[in-house]
Amino acid sequence: MAEISIISTTLVGQVSTKEPTTRIELTPWELQFLPHGPIQKGLLFRKPTPPPQENSVIDHLKTSLSHTLDLFYPLAGRLGTTVNDDNTTYFFINCNGAGAQFVHAAADCVTVADILESVYVPRIVHSFFPLNGVRNSEGVSQPLLGVQVTELVDGIFIGCTINHSIADGASFWHFFNSWSEISRSSNEITLSPVLDRWFVDDARYPIPNPQSMLVFTRPPSPPLQERVFHFTKEKVAALKAIVNAEIGTNQNSSLQALLALLWRSVTRSRRFPEDQESWYAFLIGMRPRMRPPLPQQYFGAAAQSGILKMKAGELLECGLGHAAWQMNKMFAAYTALEATNFLESWMKNPQPLSDINLIINNSLFASSSPRFNVYGTDFGWGRPIAVRSGGGNKLYGKTTLFQGADEGSIDIEACLFPETFEAMMEDAEFMEAVTV
Repeated sequence: MAEISIISTTLVGQVSTKEPTTRIELTPWELQFLPHGPIQKGLLFRKPTPPPQENSVIDHLKTSLSHTLDLFYPLAGRLGTTVNDDNTTYFFINCNGAGAQFVHAAADCVTVADILESVYVPRIVHSFFPLNGVRNSEGVSQPLLGVQVTELVDGIFIGCTINHSIADGASFWHFFNSWSEISRSSNEITLSPVLDRWFVDDARYPIPNPQSMLVFTRPPSPPLQERVFHFTKEKVAALKAIVNAEIGTNQNSSLQALLALLWRSVTRSRRFPEDQESWYAFLIGMRPRMRPPLPQQYFGAAAQSGILKMKAGELLECGLGHAAWQMNKMFAAYTALEATNFLESWMKNPQPLSDINLIINNSLFASSSPRFNVYGTDFGWGRPIAVRSGGGNKLYGKTTLFQGADEGSIDIEACLFPETFEAMMEDAEFMEAVTV
């Protein structure tokens, strides 16, 4: 497939000249992401009809982005640092208005069908995102927000990259939704961001980070493919009913049932020995789990990792309901007390978010959420027709969860070995639930 051409790269700043807060401290929830890559999610749209005048869409998006940055002004800044005498480093958000990156690109030979009808996600999709290969810690000199608008033959792809050390998935989509709201209507949004950070009582900040926090090397990745699996509202409901009936409860969620299904299928397809331990790691949103809960519009990162481990024999022999129930119990353990313990412990001994793929190659890792409002991101020419993620943090076992295009449906974008995908197509339990 043809490569893209970059038409222009500019910096977009805020409209307002009002002086914002100049410095925002970072919490352990945010600092743990420093050595990792940013969040990269993008939306595919059909081209507006009738076709707009040349560059009118680009100019409009730049203008609306600028107004959005008035409200989300940390995204127009950079990371600031202070190096201490003991060789530790303070990181914070320097709200200096340096600007967000805006890239205008074209992929003249790529159609909407090339993306939607391909069995695997085409490699060119990764080039629809800006700031590829940049780590979060490089936000000192690199933009904290990058946007790339790529014009296709019959569509538009808007790829967004946000530094994960200043925002999690909930904040990412809060920004994306708000930008689209300003683009299609006015300079007001439904939910204004809450930019004040939450720290545990008696926390001393800024928090010193040792140099080990910034030293993180990933080994070369084996050949992987990405594929999007679609699960209809009816199939998801049926799967949830099966899971809860198996264990005599109504407590398992649709998502837990779906992830248990995927975990079992991957494990079965890879033919693990019965005593082989398999892991499923999750990035768990902590806003509603705090007491009192953090507001929905809390803008920052408020997530912790949780890991569920199970022997392959237990996972496959004890049934779908058993796997989903173990997930349910793990999620329930992530309470406000657990969060407080994590934050207090982290401040004493800072550690990067663990990358379990470096520890064990028999793992899956779930990120994002089907609760995020993907298909309400309408910039004024219609809702998106698909969502895809960029190449940031793509390792074996990454499973990205999205709201489906149809109400109540769920999409899972999985990153696995090609032979694993082929074997999954022969897995009767999995194929009964998925739409391919």
